Amino acid sequence: MLHHTQGIVLGTIKYSETSIIARIFTRKFGMQSYIVNGVRSKKAKGKTALYQPLSLLDMVVYHKPEKDIQRISEAKFSVSYASIPFDPTKRAIGIFLMEVFSKVLRNESENEPLYQFIEQSFIYFDHQEERFNNFHLQLLLKSTNFLGFGPENGKDLIYQLEEAGFHYSLVENELALLDRLMNENIGANISIPNTFRRDVLDHIIKFYRTHTDTLKEIKSLEVLKTVMTS
Repeated sequence: MLHHTQGIVLGTIKYSETSIIARIFTRKFGMQSYIVNGVRSKKAKGKTALYQPLSLLDMVVYHKPEKDIQRISEAKFSVSYASIPFDPTKRAIGIFLMEVFSKVLRNESENEPLYQFIEQSFIYFDHQEERFNNFHLQLLLKSTNFLGFGPENGKDLIYQLEEAGFHYSLVENELALLDRLMNENIGANISIPNTFRRDVLDHIIKFYRTHTDTLKEIKSLEVLKTVMTS
């Protein structure tokens, strides 16, 4: 049966000489795997661009609940990015978030509020011309509320990490910055030193790991750290 849905591309793997399997977080069905035949052939005329990291797609798909891999009947961009693929910092942030979400959402079923939040956040991110160095921190912190394990505030986040066996000694100003990242709108003017930004990211990753069992190694993390300090 055919269904219409939107989706966010969270990774692809080669399936054959001309095909791929795309992992897509969809509005209607949650995380799904789709085989896309012939997309890498010479006759495909650039269709691989549809399945680049974080592409926002409008799709008509076949969906059979008993199958692990579905098929796409039609796909087109719902929104075309203007800056994320071309700005080195934005691209590094995007690839990092793609890797994190591809693992955290691996078994996520339909979650339309989370889908809508992530989609709208990336559209906003694409249009940001400044103050986007905290985007990944705010997106990950705010997404925890849609995933069911959002901390009440910065103090609660640190408390949960300490309960899990991690130990931190943050000063009051750092807790206040955590609270601002959680509560203020994405893109807010929150001035954070690079060293503390790295610390916050470390806290967030460990926080996710205490609540999920799928976020192991993050290969893109070192690239992100390099780009964010250059």
